[in-house]
This record gives sequence, C-alpha cells and structure tokens, in this order.
Amino acid sequence: MASSTTGDGVTQAQTAKKLKKTTNEVNESELLTVPDGWKEPSFTREDNLHGLLEESSFATLFPKYREAYLKECWPLVEKALADVHIKATMDLIEGSMTVRTTRKTFDPYAIIRARDLIKLLARSVPFEQAVRILQDDIACDIIKIGTLVRNKERFVKRRQRLIGPKGSTLKALELLTNCYVMVQGNTVSALGSFSGLKEVRKVVMDTMKNIHPIYNIKTLMIKRELAKDPELRTQNWERFLPKFRRKNLAKRREPKKKAVKKEYTPFPPSQPESKVDQELATGEFFLRESVKKRKKMEAIKVKQAEVLSKKKEERNKHFIPPKEKPLMKKSTEGPTESKLDIEAIKMKVKRAKTKKLGALPGERCSSQQQQQQQQQEQKEKQRLSTACLLLQKETGMVRGRTLEGSRRMKMIRHFVGKISASVFRLFSPRNQSPPCLLHVFFPLYPMLCSVIYVFFPS
Repeated sequence: MASSTTGDGVTQAQTAKKLKKTTNEVNESELLTVPDGWKEPSFTREDNLHGLLEESSFATLFPKYREAYLKECWPLVEKALADVHIKATMDLIEGSMTVRTTRKTFDPYAIIRARDLIKLLARSVPFEQAVRILQDDIACDIIKIGTLVRNKERFVKRRQRLIGPKGSTLKALELLTNCYVMVQGNTVSALGSFSGLKEVRKVVMDTMKNIHPIYNIKTLMIKRELAKDPELRTQNWERFLPKFRRKNLAKRREPKKKAVKKEYTPFPPSQPESKVDQELATGEFFLRESVKKRKKMEAIKVKQAEVLSKKKEERNKHFIPPKEKPLMKKSTEGPTESKLDIEAIKMKVKRAKTKKLGALPGERCSSQQQQQQQQQEQKEKQRLSTACLLLQKETGMVRGRTLEGSRRMKMIRHFVGKISASVFRLFSPRNQSPPCLLHVFFPLYPMLCSVIYVFFPS
C-alpha cells in the first residue's frame, strides 16, 4: 500500500507525529508551571463529614525561663487551637505542653500544626509569629546546629556570624526568603513558605561549615531580580549566579622527613645473619683466639691513626696561609709616542712642598692664620687671668691659718704645674710669631703670688 506524500517528500504520518509531540510538550510545561496568584483550596468540614476515628496527642517540654511568657499568652493559644477543634493543656509542675484532638476535629493535619505551634513556643518564638503555622501555606523548620561544630568558641563565632552586627544579616535573610528566623541556643527556628525554608536551611548549614552568609545572600538577591523577568523564568540561571571559590590561605605544614612507603610483598624479610655465620663466611671462625685478638687490636690501631690524622689536619688548618692573588705583570714596553715634560713635573713637586694638605690660596690662608693666632692669644690671656683669680681666692682662704709643710708643698707643685703648662703652650712651635713681654710676665706673676702667700700668710 503506497503512502501519500506532500510536495516536499514528507509523509503525512510523520507530520502528524511531530504535531503530537509538540502538543504533549506544551501540555507538560503547562502542567509543571503554577499560575500566578493560585492558592490551594482550604480544607473544610464538607471534605471530612465523619471526623476522626481515634484521638491523637503530642507533648513537648519547655524551659523554665519561658514559663512566665507562656502563662500570659496561654489563653490566646487555647483560643487559636479551639478554632480547629484541638484541646491544649499546660503542666507547670512537669514543664510540658500537650495538644490532642477531639470528636469535633475534622482536619487530620491540624494536630501536626498544633504540635509545631507548641514546639515553636518552647523555642522562644513569640506567639504572634507562631500562630501563623496554623495557616495552610505556612510551614516551619527547626534546624539543629549544636552538633555541627565541635569547638565551642568556633560554634559561638559562626552563630554570631549568622546573626550579624545588630541582627543585620538575619534581617536581610528574612527579607529575601519571606521567612521569620529565630536563632536560640543550639537551634534555628524558621517559619514561612516551603521554598523560603529550603533557602534558610541552606544558608544556616553553609554558615556552620565556615561559608560566610553574605555569599548566599548575594545569590538570593540575584535570583530575586531574575524572577521578576517573565522571559528568564523558564531559563537556566547558572550563567548569572556568581561562583565563589574557596581560598585556603594557610598552607599545610609538610613534615621534614617524609616516610617512603615500601612496596608490599607477601613474603617476610630474610633472617639476618648471626655473628657465627659471618665468621664462617670470612674464615675467622677457624682461627685461634690469639690471632683474633691481634686482628682486633690492629683494626683498633688503624681507626686511632685515622682519628689522629683528622685532628692534626684540623689543627694545621689555622697555620696554612691563604692563597694570594697573582700580581699584575708590569709592561716592559714604555710609551713611545708621548714624551714626558720633566720640568713641569719638578715645578709641581716644588709647589706641593710649599703647600700644606687642604691649604687655601695665599691671601686667604695668611688672613685666616692671623685670625687663628689672635684667637689663641685671647684664650691664653683669659686662662691666665682666671688662674690668677683662683690663686688669690685660695690663698685668701688660707690666710690666718697654720698649714703643714706637706700641704704647702702640694699646693706649690700644683700651681707650678699649671704655670709650666701655660708657658709650654706659649712657646710651642705652632705659634710662629715670637712671644711678647706680656706672655712672659703673666706666667711668673701667679707663681710669685703663690710663694708669697704660702710662706708669708700674714
């Protein structure tokens, strides 16, 4: 039976199959997407007219510090649970809260929501937020973080990192996920939509694994902006999301001696030879004891000689002269082209003899020398005048007292030494000008004064 064909040579059956595939794909994509603003219809009494067959109950403990708050808000809890026909009781002696179904209860999932309500109240969640769990589109998640980090200090730091400075990180997480998050002790309580709770759990677990929450917050912000665009909803977002690489800055310490693993062999190692076997192999076993002793002594002497030779080499190292660098050989061939001017060199030598090292030109040098001489003369005059005044004061203090001969001699020697030093300075060859009468009289005056005052105190 021949099949009908179109102008392009494609059969009608093939075109029909393609159309079916496209319609199926469209239908599946429509089924998977949830239309905007759609809500699940609420569960009413008409859905379960006969009610529940048996009674169900749940109980949970609460800490002592929550007792005062639960007492205040417990009437509100009972009123909220009465709307779904669930009875709630609180035992202050045991420190527990219990919820149970009644004969009027028609929603089987209401008892699960009541159980989550008392759990959230026990975990320090305020009543205003905990009551939202009774709504159909709200769920809760209690994440245990106490066992994720062993070190207590590290655990406290990471938990504080999740909260952030003044709760800013936690507030940003709540705004991006539309969930209420409460960090209390070793747990994190979250309340919100199912998609938001999934993101909250991921952020909390990553933070406890030493991944900063700011990275996850950044990705959530990008996802939020991408979700606003209807064209990008059905596309993959991997190309837009940032990829953070974990940098391990601290290098791993490597051991100094790396143990090399030997190849595995099923056979045990060969047994080491004993001393008797070694002697039998060399033939020493059959020698006499005297010969053995002689050989041992010879071996010891050889070792001693080696040690002595090494010590001698070490001692003689200090006396070995260092190797000198080879001197540059002087070239015997003199300069043929250039001729030396001997007269100019002689004139330079004569000028150098007259000049001093670092000397200035003639006029400046003579003027500076005169100034220096005058300054030195003035300094010597000041020193001699001060010495005379000191002598007069000291001799004046000694007047009217009887001094011993030894003390007088000491004073004379002291002052004569000072005078001789000043005279030597005056007549030193540094001063080129001849000394004047003033320079001769000044040294003699204090000496005469001192002799007069010592020998004739009155």
